[in-house]
Amino acid sequence: MSGFSQRLGDFGYAAGWRLARWLPESAGAVTFGLGADLAVRRDGGGVRQLRSNLARVVPQADGVELDELTRRAMRSYARYWHEMFRLPSMDHKEVSRKVAQSITGVENLDAALAEGNGAVMALPHSGNWDAAGVWLADYLGGFTTVAERLKPESLYQRFVSYRESLGFEIVPLTGDSSAMRVLLKRLRENKAICLVGDRDLTNSGVPVKFFGEQTRMPGGPARLAATTGAALIPAGCWFTEDGWQIRLHPRIRVTNRSEVPAATQALADIFAGDIAAHPADWHMMQKFWLSDFEAGEQAALGEAS
Repeated sequence: MSGFSQRLGDFGYAAGWRLARWLPESAGAVTFGLGADLAVRRDGGGVRQLRSNLARVVPQADGVELDELTRRAMRSYARYWHEMFRLPSMDHKEVSRKVAQSITGVENLDAALAEGNGAVMALPHSGNWDAAGVWLADYLGGFTTVAERLKPESLYQRFVSYRESLGFEIVPLTGDSSAMRVLLKRLRENKAICLVGDRDLTNSGVPVKFFGEQTRMPGGPARLAATTGAALIPAGCWFTEDGWQIRLHPRIRVTNRSEVPAATQALADIFAGDIAAHPADWHMMQKFWLSDFEAGEQAALGEAS
């Protein structure tokens, strides 16, 4: 991405935060929803890929049903961005209270922390994970997550400041082991970390079957649990009509590094169950399954593994 494109992207995010705070909530929701509908009509590459991904999730859907599901998924994605831009100016205690009214499985997190080895919470790109994070930060007094080092630096710092304002500790993902060292330290302090865990096509991705097809998912959550004895807790997030639903699943047992592939597959299976139940709230607009990549891209992925 060129420097100009990076600066333009930074300007766009800054404008989004200002616009969402300035517009009344109802007007903002309408505006973002109309933007989603416009994106569907334009049928760009991201929308086409989203439709292809959803066709794997709901294989029984005919063309008309898949078109409607894609429209709802784009509106869900727009809702995420609208809420994200509004969160800094919202009452975080009220957001936490609202999440707490519908969240299930909190006992699984409580049991993990009672053991004293920390908790690794892994979730997919679904629903509003920032709202879930507001609840978690309030419930535990904070937690740690990682952030990709976006460019330009001003955009990265904008996202760091945003999430720190919600009570998150942000560790930059720099490509070396520094982030892993911080995460290991937090788990040994019996704290919680949260990691997005549904897409990783790097040299560290673990092969899994997902909705019957081969892909790769990050092995980091299971490796951290195996290394520290922390509980690996899958989490699901989706929207309700006027709020958010969070499900904290029972822990996946992983006691040594040899169990990482099986634990990652178990994580994928739980993600698939939640996504199948709420497909419109899975915001995956990138290539996801290995079969979607060109032969040369697949070969490069294979050489990296």
